[in-house]
Amino acid sequence: MTNVRDREQQIPACVSPEVLDEQLRVGPSEASAGGPEAVRVGLTASVEQMGIARAVSALLEVNQATGFDCPGCAWPDPDDRRSVAEFCENGAKAVAEEGTRARITPEFFARHSVEELSMKSDLWLGQQGRLTTPMLLSAGARHYEPISWTDAFTLIGRELKALASANEAVFYTSGRTSNEAAFLYQLFARKLGTNNLPDCSNMCHESSGIAMTQAIGTGKGTVSLKDFDAADCIVVIGQNPGTNHPRMLRTLQEAARRGCAIISVNPLEETGLKRFRHPQELRGLFGSGTPIASLHLPVRINGDVALLKGIQKAWLESPELRVDSEFIKRHTEGFDALRANLEATSWGDLVEGSGITQLQMRDAASVIGSSKAMICCWAMGLTQHRNAVANIQEIINLLLLGGHFGRAGAGACPVRGHSNVQGDRTMGICERPSLEFVRSLSAEFGFDAPCAPGFNTVEAIEAMHAGKVKVFIALGGNLVSAAPDTAYTAQALRCCGLTVQVSTKLNRSHLVTGLRALILPCLGRTERDMQSSGAQFVSVENSMGVVHSSQGRLDPASEHLRSEPAIVAALAHAALGVDWSVMVGNYDRIRERIARVVPGFDDFNVRVRERNGFVLPNLVRDQRVFPTATMKAQFTVHSLPRLQVRQEQFILTTIRSHDQYNTTIYGLNDRYRGIHQGRRVVFMNAQDIAARGFAPGDPIDLISHHNGQQRRAKNFRLVAYEIPRGCIASYFPETNVLIPIDSVAESSHTPTSKSLIVSVEKATA
Repeated sequence: MTNVRDREQQIPACVSPEVLDEQLRVGPSEASAGGPEAVRVGLTASVEQMGIARAVSALLEVNQATGFDCPGCAWPDPDDRRSVAEFCENGAKAVAEEGTRARITPEFFARHSVEELSMKSDLWLGQQGRLTTPMLLSAGARHYEPISWTDAFTLIGRELKALASANEAVFYTSGRTSNEAAFLYQLFARKLGTNNLPDCSNMCHESSGIAMTQAIGTGKGTVSLKDFDAADCIVVIGQNPGTNHPRMLRTLQEAARRGCAIISVNPLEETGLKRFRHPQELRGLFGSGTPIASLHLPVRINGDVALLKGIQKAWLESPELRVDSEFIKRHTEGFDALRANLEATSWGDLVEGSGITQLQMRDAASVIGSSKAMICCWAMGLTQHRNAVANIQEIINLLLLGGHFGRAGAGACPVRGHSNVQGDRTMGICERPSLEFVRSLSAEFGFDAPCAPGFNTVEAIEAMHAGKVKVFIALGGNLVSAAPDTAYTAQALRCCGLTVQVSTKLNRSHLVTGLRALILPCLGRTERDMQSSGAQFVSVENSMGVVHSSQGRLDPASEHLRSEPAIVAALAHAALGVDWSVMVGNYDRIRERIARVVPGFDDFNVRVRERNGFVLPNLVRDQRVFPTATMKAQFTVHSLPRLQVRQEQFILTTIRSHDQYNTTIYGLNDRYRGIHQGRRVVFMNAQDIAARGFAPGDPIDLISHHNGQQRRAKNFRLVAYEIPRGCIASYFPETNVLIPIDSVAESSHTPTSKSLIVSVEKATA
């Protein structure tokens, strides 16, 4: 077998087409987020895909107390002031994607071979509609063919039973999965005998969980939505709320209007943090919008450690600013070591590492050091670097200096990117479960759950590539497009004997398969879930630890769809002979078992039926108790990252377009950045474009450099943009091919998607 890492990697045609966007238009960035254009775009997408009646019905239910949770981001819902339209532009697009009237039937697969479909864009694949029927791609076949549910489960059961070890199977999970489905899924894998439960957390917020657990004893955020009403300073770092969590802008707008200082830290100044025009206000529709960030720091890519250390250094050097000495004495360890390290670090190194001047860092320190209640928010702009854990722990240092834990308006806020990715982890979707969880699960279900660590996402891909994994099952998600090192990941999946995708819509991972492949179509969030005891609801957990119900009302896209819990139960029956029909017939029975296994879920069935659900306990937030080994929060000391970037090279960060959600492409416009009818673009400082002898619009290739190896992504166009010199940005998943499989964050093993060393060449033929 050829090892694709031994040669310069190209994206094979069967993974994703690499074609210049000939229709690309570049205009000015928008001055504000939201406004009437957000209303127009969101409603247009909904009506075009669902029709007027279906669109109105769905949108009036999304994020309502008795409705369904948006399939998009995990930003929490307000308890007491939900509007009739409790959704954003991209939430409307997400609902439209799932609620579309378009259907993919067996006739579609008869017309289109896998090879032909592979040549289509991700946008085209998504536009074909909802999957309706179980489909099988036989060994050597060019077309998927219909298969009955019974035969599909028989095939999966036979393959799993034939494994030499349960560790030859991998069970991947997407953040869309409900708590009930996730709990059954991890139970199935562990009864089979493996902890091979990688999920999308491994590729996004794993660094946050590890960093926070080490420093403060919990991997979850320590604030509630109401805390934003009490904060006098909010730091938004490595996050783009306007595109990735648009409903957060209303929260920031309310904070800005009452005088809260908002500091934005990002290599690209994002439109949503400049101004916001609330679409449900008259002044939002007709005015210029509310200014959001009072200070923007255009940090160099991966300059966050240097910047945060600089702010701390300036804080400690300023006699007029006070740290919370009493809090530090009573609740922390390591302050003296931190102070000594900051004193020994030169301002020259901090300025060079961050790209931010000493004066700018002192300005930020003045705001932060004067705050009585500060919240720090972040997302994947911090978590996908080699030094990602250090990035987050420097934020924790900043919060600890001011005692910003365990009081109103203060704390850490990692903003999760998928609607139940945090809940999946709470339910046990984890390759390294705690001993307490293993014991509790074993006692409740009467078996010895495995304790040995399983594969995280990168390890699972490497194991598949090495032929150590025979069966890959994905409960949602799109691994081929989401994972790093696209060609390597594709080859890894091809090494499996069987790949199984539980999905609502067609995606790239259905076209890069093992020897045989199955597509199992499932219900979506928006759809009615009828089981033997009647209509069911599921539950989800948002970014702030609130667990609440979600119940779809739309007619299912096909009579052949099954719910995710029902699919998992059928898998368990086929492979293990267990009967979970009682739990699947009434999801209350699943929740009863969860309540006896997972801490914080006592009286689950009662509390989840309350209007706003319930909040999981958090010792740091609720009691100012830090459950570390010493029962004290830990200041941590980190050296400055030193990326080896040659003069002709750049640091590349991968980003989302405003017209996508994770790997789902809604359209070809990123109007906040002035991009229209295209995605294969590279944002570069105008001075760098001129210095390299290029011009805006030139076609170029990107080549990443890692351990003497090169990977190439072809046919992008240069766009002049306000970004620090030496830094460039481009959209994923198109640039995932550049991310080496073995370039991961220390401790968390998260791919380094946000700091790639690349060079730029004129496009090859």
